[in-house]
Amino acid sequence: MTDGYVRDPKALRALSHPFRWKLLHLLGERGPLTATQCSERLDESVASCSYHLNMLAKYGFVEEVEGPGRQKPWRIAQTRQSISPDGLDPESAMAAEAAVMSYLDQEFARLRERLATRKLLPDEWRDSVGTTGSTKFLNADELAELKGELEALLEKYHERGEDPSLRPENARPVRMFLGITVAED
Repeated sequence: MTDGYVRDPKALRALSHPFRWKLLHLLGERGPLTATQCSERLDESVASCSYHLNMLAKYGFVEEVEGPGRQKPWRIAQTRQSISPDGLDPESAMAAEAAVMSYLDQEFARLRERLATRKLLPDEWRDSVGTTGSTKFLNADELAELKGELEALLEKYHERGEDPSLRPENARPVRMFLGITVAED
């Protein structure tokens, strides 16, 4: 996973478990956290959280960090994972597709949960939360350019996730999900 692309079929299978995506998302937003803290936030047993965190650690997705006393908090080790079946052998391609489907299931579940509680947000947050969909007619070069521009815009805030001191006052975790699909000809 040196270039951010996950290619190992065992690592890809580790990502095909939906609860592991919940842990990755939680640590990405709130980490570092101990297995006990993950358990409290995700309503799952400590043993289950510990097991799944260890599985994620085995493939380099999370790592333990120093904590107070005997606590062993976990944090995201790799903030970006790219998963694609392109160029993989059949076994790895199937594992990649399973990991992507698990990721999408988790992403859409989070979106539904957060949209359902949108009404509880203060007005200044509620007005900016929602979904949008749009169909544009682009050629492949234009699509690549648009995707790069959107990714660059999001990149502007990437360091805040890794360094809390860069976050402005009253900042909250804001999840943005960009999905780009192309219809068959």
